[in-house]
Amino acid sequence: MLPLVYAIHDLSSGYPAFVHGQSVAQHDLTNIGQNLAQGLANGAIWALVAIGYTLVYGIIELINFAHGDVFMIGSFVAAWFWSSIGLGLATGPVGLVLGLLLTMIVSMVVCGSLNTLIERVAYRPLRNAPKLAPLITAVGFSFILQNVGLLWLGGNQAGVDDLVRQDKTVFQISGVVIQRGYVLAIGITIPLVMAVTRFIARTRMGRAMRATAQDPEAARLMGINVNTTISATFMLGGLLAGVAGLIYALYNTTIWYFQGFQAGLIAFTAAVMGGIGNVRGAVLGGFIIGIIQSISDARFGPQWTPVVVFGYLIMIMVLRPRGLLGEETREAG
Repeated sequence: MLPLVYAIHDLSSGYPAFVHGQSVAQHDLTNIGQNLAQGLANGAIWALVAIGYTLVYGIIELINFAHGDVFMIGSFVAAWFWSSIGLGLATGPVGLVLGLLLTMIVSMVVCGSLNTLIERVAYRPLRNAPKLAPLITAVGFSFILQNVGLLWLGGNQAGVDDLVRQDKTVFQISGVVIQRGYVLAIGITIPLVMAVTRFIARTRMGRAMRATAQDPEAARLMGINVNTTISATFMLGGLLAGVAGLIYALYNTTIWYFQGFQAGLIAFTAAVMGGIGNVRGAVLGGFIIGIIQSISDARFGPQWTPVVVFGYLIMIMVLRPRGLLGEETREAG
């Protein structure tokens, strides 16, 4: 509804713009189109993080609050690694592509291994404990990772090289500028989401994940190694967090220790909005929140954006408690 309302507003009342140095009222869809393009790029990052939340909740019904901070570690590792191998503004296109591919692999491996380690050390021993115990443990690991980031780069935002020159225009569509950062975020996210969806639907491990999510005891009786399946789920979520961390660093060109907490709240909101436990719902929720944020920043101001986002979440939860694409899950416990 929000894009539609402002599209009608821009066509009827117009929006302020500068033409030949003079302020005029433009009556077209360029402004709302720009908001949508930026929103989709932002939403692509939230979608990758939200998938990690929804996968873990779907299989063990745990809100992994440390997942956002794993994403933060992914950004830190990516920025550190590409600096270590000498990537910089003077690096040629071929070297840049190969270097960033290697950086992405390293970030994925580190975040995937870290997420799996957290599951093995903190969550598995509490598998049969009251639900509050692993929840508090997740919060504790979140604070631990935040402080690791604080010790690593300090408390201030750190700038990183704009390796892909993310604000450079790639092409225009009816006046809507498509920047390199938009292409990077969306171009990496969509193939990854398709690959994850296919992996869960078609592979043996994916079927094991779905079976464990439906009924762990029945899955165990059918010969599925539930512990291995849960570890693989954490690994998959961590791999996606590593990619999201790299994209975030390249797209925003600033990283800091608190970005994981903020991204975690947004991504978890996206997962709930789309339907917790549903991968497609998490992706849809990520894109919706990205668009809402972009429009709200431009129209109301950044200070009102959290109000608008969570207002939409409350409205969706009231009208559809399971989320937009949510399905009924097994009862907790």
